Amino acid sequence: MSAAPIAGGRAHLLFERNLMVYRRSWMVIFSGVFEPLFYLFSMGIGLGHFVGKVPGPGGRLIDYASFVAPALLASAAMNGAIYDGTNVFWKLKYMKTYDAMLSTPIGPADVAVGETAWALFRGFLYAISFLAVAGALGLIESAWGLLALPGAVVIGFAFAGASVAATTFMRTWQDMELLALVQLPMFLFSATFFPITTYPDAIQWVVRFSPLYHAIGLLRALNLGTVGWAQLVNVAYLLALGACGLFIAQRRLGKLLLK
Repeated sequence: MSAAPIAGGRAHLLFERNLMVYRRSWMVIFSGVFEPLFYLFSMGIGLGHFVGKVPGPGGRLIDYASFVAPALLASAAMNGAIYDGTNVFWKLKYMKTYDAMLSTPIGPADVAVGETAWALFRGFLYAISFLAVAGALGLIESAWGLLALPGAVVIGFAFAGASVAATTFMRTWQDMELLALVQLPMFLFSATFFPITTYPDAIQWVVRFSPLYHAIGLLRALNLGTVGWAQLVNVAYLLALGACGLFIAQRRLGKLLLK
């Protein structure tokens, strides 16, 4: 008798299914990378011409474009993961995609892991595209910047796990507005465009709890070559967020699909 597969052991089948679905519509996926690129050219390069240099990690003065680029790379990974993570709502509530899957050996844990992996993959694709443009513009200032891609994987995992978990609590399309209510302020106020020191002390403490702040801190340090112990905290925070999200998603999908 063969041993039972571990929880999520068939998740690769769901990943392959998503890959087949998107094989003829890759532009739908890559279209999401244009938003952070627009911010890079308008804010980082356009406005940066007038801003000049700003204090980066450790108080070092850097060009504004070099300050903004890692933040937008982190945002690209976040957006890609969230976009596909929230697609689970459509598959769960309307298409009933997973109901058919449950008639096969695939279980709720496989669904949670597979969708999280696919959302992570989409975030990674966004990051690759953005990083290629940033590199062509000369905005990668250290050899440590090569680790931005593994960093983007960690960021994608964090937001993929969190978004899939959050999606399982949504009841109607109107609940998507709550996600936007969190995502947009997090994008604008996680030290994305301004150093955290520009905020009042009380607001700084709130910002430090933002997962995007930790994502930006990680990539900004890698890009500028100012890597230190704080980046271990960034990585631990993001991995913990992704793991908690994945755990919740597995539990919630088990209840929703097997009720």
